Amino acid sequence: MAQARHGFDESLAGRRAECDGGHAVPGSHFAGREDFAGTLTGEFVDHGDPPWRWYLLADLTLKPDGYTDDSVWCESGNLFVQELGT
Repeated sequence: MAQARHGFDESLAGRRAECDGGHAVPGSHFAGREDFAGTLTGEFVDHGDPPWRWYLLADLTLKPDGYTDDSVWCESGNLFVQELGT
């Protein structure tokens, strides 16, 4: 199994972004698609073969009810970075 590789992308640090991802549905054994919005830290992790890249979104301004953390890892394909100046 491939080792996870951690890194930092300075061009994304501090950028506002949105992502959708899985989140457990409270009181069930199911997960659903949920929306998150916040600020990218620039941190990422690649894992798997082929590697999947995940970015850390923090200081969340939008998160599902019951989600208590203030950060979430977002898969790159589900990440929508706002244009600079917007």
